[in-house]
Amino acid sequence: MHEPAYAPAIAAAAIVDEFFARRNAPLVPDTAIVAAVVNAAFWASLRREEGRSPRVSLAMVPPQLPGQSMLFERPLPLDADLLVRLGPAVERPGIHLGVWRMAEGDLQIWGAVRELPDLCLVAEVVEPGLIVLKYQRGKDQKYGNIAVLRGDQLRVVEEGDGSMPGRPVLLGELLGRDSIIPWSDGGTLLTQLAVSMRGHGHGASLLVVPSGTGGWRDSIDHPGSYAIAPPFTTLATLLDRRDEPGVWDDVRALVDAIAGLTAVDGAAILTQRFELLAFGATIRRREGRAPIEQVIVTEPVVGNVPSRMPATELGGTRHLSAAQFVHDQQDALAFVASQDGRFTVFAWSPSKRMVHAHRIEVLLL
Repeated sequence: MHEPAYAPAIAAAAIVDEFFARRNAPLVPDTAIVAAVVNAAFWASLRREEGRSPRVSLAMVPPQLPGQSMLFERPLPLDADLLVRLGPAVERPGIHLGVWRMAEGDLQIWGAVRELPDLCLVAEVVEPGLIVLKYQRGKDQKYGNIAVLRGDQLRVVEEGDGSMPGRPVLLGELLGRDSIIPWSDGGTLLTQLAVSMRGHGHGASLLVVPSGTGGWRDSIDHPGSYAIAPPFTTLATLLDRRDEPGVWDDVRALVDAIAGLTAVDGAAILTQRFELLAFGATIRRREGRAPIEQVIVTEPVVGNVPSRMPATELGGTRHLSAAQFVHDQQDALAFVASQDGRFTVFAWSPSKRMVHAHRIEVLLL
């Protein structure tokens, strides 16, 4: 390697080794492979090609895989400049460069791969200086994140997708496998909405309210600019038919369309049955309710300690208004995506009698 050593790469390799030691994984890269891949990925992330920062996905697997693999006639060295040049080929979801130690002992890029074995380790360059180490959970399931490296910081994701004692029930439905609506037995449909909201990069707010009730209207300015009448129920209808062939493709497309509405200034409003009620809505404090003062803040990373924070320090107006909404509508959830990529879910915590702000962007990368 011609690049200087990226110090967090060694620590990340040890974290990965501990992660796989607790699982019966059929294929585990050694720590030297992981450290070398993270090192190369980090330095590649700081390069630019034709004015663009690279997005690269690297799967640590040998070339002898069943399925849709493309083998280079001559394997290439693991090199940051090469990763930058190859990046556009693996920007889209579902394709990765394959990296492994070849017969001659060198770590090389042997080709590209689409189908990965369960628990396969993937290193993804998300943006300059930001690398995510994740693993394949299973076919059609969202990857599980192991660790996130940003610059010289290494954050280890809490196993179980950020479970924690006393977590609000609705928040558990968002993050866990016992979800409101499972997404192909992986992450929840709300998780996919969150990923899509974060992906459009405009900043976004989404309120999830109980079905068949109108109490949430007390916390919204009327008349709203973009209220939907009657409610848009196509997504709910598709979910009722989710066992039919091909329905999930339509669901995915509609999820992205609804997430796109959250880019409009104001909040989109969705019921727990996924009926769209409005977008571009302005949140106001419910009559007779006091302004929210503090929230509990947590993040699903190892070593995180819940802390109390003044609501005014959460972020901008979007965060403060979402926290106030949940403070006033305690049976609702509020999702907020920042333009800088941060993502917060607000839920009422009955045990603490206050709003719980859970910062979950490490799960969505």
